[in-house]
Amino acid sequence: MQHLTHLPWKELPRRYGAGALGLLIMGSLLAFTVLPLIFMVTASVMPSGEIMRMPYPWIPSELAFRNYYRALAGHDESFIFVRNIMNSLIVSSSVTVTTVILGALTGYSLAKFQYKGRIVIFMMIMATMMIPFETIMIPLYMVATKLGMQNSYAGLILPFMLNAFGVFMMRQYYSTFPGEFLDAARVDGMGEISIFGKIILPNTGPAIATLAILAFRSQWDTLLWPLLIAQSHEMKTIPVYIVQFAAERTADYGAMMAVATIASVPMFVLFIALSRYFTGGAAVFSARKG
Repeated sequence: MQHLTHLPWKELPRRYGAGALGLLIMGSLLAFTVLPLIFMVTASVMPSGEIMRMPYPWIPSELAFRNYYRALAGHDESFIFVRNIMNSLIVSSSVTVTTVILGALTGYSLAKFQYKGRIVIFMMIMATMMIPFETIMIPLYMVATKLGMQNSYAGLILPFMLNAFGVFMMRQYYSTFPGEFLDAARVDGMGEISIFGKIILPNTGPAIATLAILAFRSQWDTLLWPLLIAQSHEMKTIPVYIVQFAAERTADYGAMMAVATIASVPMFVLFIALSRYFTGGAAVFSARKG
């Protein structure tokens, strides 16, 4: 506190006011982000009669874990939600893997190889980002039906194996990768496949982690396409189950919050598992710039 005594008192609000304002803004944003999650978790173990009480009792009078049983069992006690969870995991994981692999290969080609039409190809890929999915949804559905992919994993996965944003993101990341490393590897006799597998991919952790989370979250939350392509209850995904669960009969708020909590767990697990790549990404980028 001794350094404060050497400052004119009129300068203290100007010097520390911005920091206090920043903390206030960040605290408000944190509250808006965390409070809905706390509400969801507490409501999932709360008797349904207490959830709509005002003011909201943040601590339940009893732990109603039966909400999770009703969420998993469903209204008909068929436990179809467990199968829908597996469907979402299979579809989202498959789309994430293909998006990362194909996006990395395409982005690397567009960033580090010089060939005729490279810019045109890149611009055409970027142009697809401007087309809303609703515009191509019906033609895509007709193609999937003609190919016999309706009500199958192929119909849920194939249309989303690659997206333009993934190509753009990986291309921009690889553009910052020093070309001298690649030239030195080629001089040492390494092939392009070995360069990509042993040099490029090991140094692409932050970009791959970011793309994986975005691809998984996007597919995990997709409702419209599974609603069209998956006809049987056994092939439906979590978003479709949530909609049907909420619409079948009188709303069971405790069970619905339990369904939402269960549906959120994979995203939290994925983010925590890949978070170490984010913390290491800044150091890698700084070293690369140096």
